[in-house]
Amino acid sequence: MSHADPHVPLARLSISLPGALLTQLDAMVGARALSNRSQLIAELIRHELAGQVQAQGTAPLAGTITLIYQAAGGRVREALARAQSAYFKEVISSQHVFLEGDQSLEVLLVQGPARRLLQLCDGLRKVRGVLQTKLVTTTALLPPLHARARKPVPASHAAPQPRRNAAAAGPRAAAPTAKSSTTVRHRAAKEKT
Repeated sequence: MSHADPHVPLARLSISLPGALLTQLDAMVGARALSNRSQLIAELIRHELAGQVQAQGTAPLAGTITLIYQAAGGRVREALARAQSAYFKEVISSQHVFLEGDQSLEVLLVQGPARRLLQLCDGLRKVRGVLQTKLVTTTALLPPLHARARKPVPASHAAPQPRRNAAAAGPRAAAPTAKSSTTVRHRAAKEKT
């Protein structure tokens, strides 16, 4: 519903914002050619409410949680890791990069019951130094992370495997990449649970 609809009663709201944030809000209103701030604020509120409704269900969802936070010498990152540890089954992986201005960006790939994902996002939001959080979900799920049980292949049908000496093959063969070692550790840890 648009606030321009004369049949929709309007309510007034007064908010206080940092000056720089208000300047950015006004720039976004101008870029979208909206007639006033209220239209944009109403759109942002509707978007958040829709996400909350979806996340309150019990169906499993997959998605991402994007965080922007102050680097603060690693203190915030450690607090975020502690908050994530209670959601080990829901956090599939994370990617972290340093931004300009002593800030960090982290994206978590998550999957699990909607309520658990919302609780995780809310817990991360409460960490002091977190500037922004965003949970984006979909009902399409990731494929199973655990290997399915397969029938053993008879030795007569198995392809011969060449024997490799890891030391002779060079450093690339001896050490997995950071991505693959993270995946292997994560899968191995999940299989223990």
